[in-house]
Amino acid sequence: MADNYKRTLVTCALPYANGPVHIGHLAGVYVPADIYVRYLRMRSRDVLFVCGSDEHGVPITIKALQQGCTPQDVVDKYHGIIKKAFADFGIEFDIYSRTTSKVHAQTASEFFRKLYDEGKFIEKESEQYYDEQAHQFLADRYIMGTCPKCGNERAYGDQCEKCGSTLSPDELINPHSTISGAPLVKKATKHWYLPLDKYEPWLREWILENHKEWKINVYGQCKSWLDGGLQPRAVSRDLDWGVPVPVEGAEGKVLYVWFDAPIGYISNTKELLPNDWEKWWKDPETRLVHFIGKDNIVFHCIVFPSMLKAYGGYILPDNVPANEFLNLEGDKISTSRNWAVWLHEYLEDFPGGQDLLRYVLTANAPETKDNDFTWKDFQARNNSELVAILGNFVNRAVVLTHKYFEGKVPENLKPEAIDGEVMSQIPAIKAAIEENIEHYRFREALKEAMNLARLGNKYISDTEPWKVAKSDMERCASILYHSIQLCADIAIACEPFLPFSMERLAKMLNLENRNWESFGNVELLEPGHQLNPAELLFAKIEDAQIDAQIKRLEDIKKANEAAAAAAAPQPTVDPAKERCTFEDFEKMDIRTATVLEAERVPKTDKLLHLKIDTGLDVREIVSGIAEYYTPEEMVGKQICIQANLQPRKIRGIESKGMILMARQADGKMRIVSPEEPLTNGACIG
Repeated sequence: MADNYKRTLVTCALPYANGPVHIGHLAGVYVPADIYVRYLRMRSRDVLFVCGSDEHGVPITIKALQQGCTPQDVVDKYHGIIKKAFADFGIEFDIYSRTTSKVHAQTASEFFRKLYDEGKFIEKESEQYYDEQAHQFLADRYIMGTCPKCGNERAYGDQCEKCGSTLSPDELINPHSTISGAPLVKKATKHWYLPLDKYEPWLREWILENHKEWKINVYGQCKSWLDGGLQPRAVSRDLDWGVPVPVEGAEGKVLYVWFDAPIGYISNTKELLPNDWEKWWKDPETRLVHFIGKDNIVFHCIVFPSMLKAYGGYILPDNVPANEFLNLEGDKISTSRNWAVWLHEYLEDFPGGQDLLRYVLTANAPETKDNDFTWKDFQARNNSELVAILGNFVNRAVVLTHKYFEGKVPENLKPEAIDGEVMSQIPAIKAAIEENIEHYRFREALKEAMNLARLGNKYISDTEPWKVAKSDMERCASILYHSIQLCADIAIACEPFLPFSMERLAKMLNLENRNWESFGNVELLEPGHQLNPAELLFAKIEDAQIDAQIKRLEDIKKANEAAAAAAAPQPTVDPAKERCTFEDFEKMDIRTATVLEAERVPKTDKLLHLKIDTGLDVREIVSGIAEYYTPEEMVGKQICIQANLQPRKIRGIESKGMILMARQADGKMRIVSPEEPLTNGACIG
């Protein structure tokens, strides 16, 4: 960590207040940030930890519409759930506020107004979809129509959830409003745009030249965006939920949530420190670090810095240690599919298991690539690492000290070489933990912290004080003296990662001073220091507990598959026609033929002009198949035709016959062809 900063401001991505928190959020953002902040506090660094709920935007208005309540009702509910979940898992923010606060509305409005008054925005008018019955412009998610790629009739204006295609409202077939069901019209509307392209040269230097130390996934995504060229981005939108645009004539418009939300870091700091907030945001001796997931890299590395640069006077992020995504049992976590491990539900199934989850999520953190959480790995890490290594060592050391020395730290009466060899490894482990935490490698830092427990576990197994006590109590005293000192070091080293367990360990040891500087001291606990009774730090997880979690996920997957099948368009066929006589059927001359030439009929979208060999003659047919087949696809294709149909002129071309086609359930037409090549003119019937 650079030493030229007096203080560090740490922010976490504002969680969106339309649902609870799951393990992906915890692993990607909040546990790494909490580890970092706890470490800084243990080193007596001046640090501020800021977060809050992101409570504006279209998804919240949609949820309110679905639940028959107001957007405020939605955010009030989930703000409370999210805030409690963080507190339950020991994420200790200095402030956890929200973007519906008065302080935020004032701060965001003032931020916009200053940029507006200084001419930093571009004002543009464009045509957007409008619902005349609801009297409002519609966000993409309020628009539904037929997907042009798969035919799904319930595709949204931003995405088809059946085929996964990214869409725009203009691509939908027969778009309509999800609010009123009415067809849509285009209507002109005015918005303000931040000209990101203007800041591109500055961003290139600031990021690509001056921040090459950023994580490779962060640097790479920024470079990709900059190389692709930045475009102006709208900072306002037509909506009635959000911070109103503070400009005359902008009624019915609010600040776009991407512009509004990051200002929440500033407003939350103002709310906490109304008279002292500026030193955290405007003093160059403050270090700003954003903890986010990879989906927020662009906003925190390109967009928000451009906003701060445009405003002037603010510091810029020194680092943005974004993580990748955490998957669940090999599948992407999805709130809409309920494919997640929700924090409040986890604590119901594993009461007191906060540190266990913090440990597994850190040990398996998606720091440089997407990673996977599995319940079997969760069980294995608990049983083979926390229970068998860390918990086992601490328990043996404390229990044996109580057994042989009445729970008092014994004197180092008869040290041997092995004691010094073990204790001499602690400074290197401490340095490795520091190096990794300060460079945001929390997974590696945790491994180093656990190396202390591995060191202690091996030491006490090698020296076997329970056997030594039978013949040499002075030597037993020395072994347990060093074991208890190692326990004290573990209580300090693991506190950023496992705060609940290390608090219990500190109470067992009666260890009051747990600052980082005391870590590695030769004598953390003096001889004669009284320990409290031992208790198990971790408990083994049985197969039945894990099987229940896996079964729950299997049930969710089956329910999702059933729901998807029920929502899928059901195959339909055209209704049966009136019966005909056998004599009518005998009149039809259906034969095989091969297409020799094909071209589009000029000034038409659907017609192809074909020259075909029927085995009887070479003739021309005009067929309305251009939306399904190109001329190139048709040449050489063997088809079936109604050969004795009365000739008919179509666009000046005499068409002699009709190609046999079959209509699918999705409305698409397909040519009926022989299963294997046949002689042209072969009769069908």
